[in-house]
Amino acid sequence: MTDDSEETRELGVEFGTLSEALETESYPITGAELLDKYGDHTLGLEDGTTSLQETLEFADQREFEDSQGVRETIFAMVDSDAVGREEYSDRGGTTPSEGGAEDTESI
Repeated sequence: MTDDSEETRELGVEFGTLSEALETESYPITGAELLDKYGDHTLGLEDGTTSLQETLEFADQREFEDSQGVRETIFAMVDSDAVGREEYSDRGGTTPSEGGAEDTESI
């Protein structure tokens, strides 16, 4: 059994049922039409949720040519709640602002 949230999460945004709806939608479509149809859909973010209406409220005059255009606009419009911990890297070590640069020795 697969986890549906893993299949519809992209760049920190969980699309849920909206993912398939965007793929099967007829394009081109205006932002206003998109919001009329799907505005109440919830987008899951790392630190909460938002609705498509809230995310694309300023894109109602735009025309979308395909689902990828809609997704790119969503990624551009969601705030930092989609990225989780800001300035976090799981690569290890320290950043120069943490003083780690002075502590390293050159061979």
